[in-house]
Amino acid sequence: MVKEIERTGLPVVHMCTVVPISLTVGANRIIPTVAIPHPLGNPAIEKKDEVTLRRKLVERALKALETEVSDQTVFED
Repeated sequence: MVKEIERTGLPVVHMCTVVPISLTVGANRIIPTVAIPHPLGNPAIEKKDEVTLRRKLVERALKALETEVSDQTVFED
């Protein structure tokens, strides 16, 4: 699905917990996330820390959308 959307000219960020799967399906912009049951959060941490974590992930995704890529790229910390 990611590749098909990008073929139309819309950049896509694939946020995932298992990066090798994203690489296998051909996603161009990949953001590693936290854990399979909670990809964009961590219920084990304080609420304010979780908000910070989520904001960091979303900001990383927005930066990835702005970045021109020619090959698969994993955007890590």
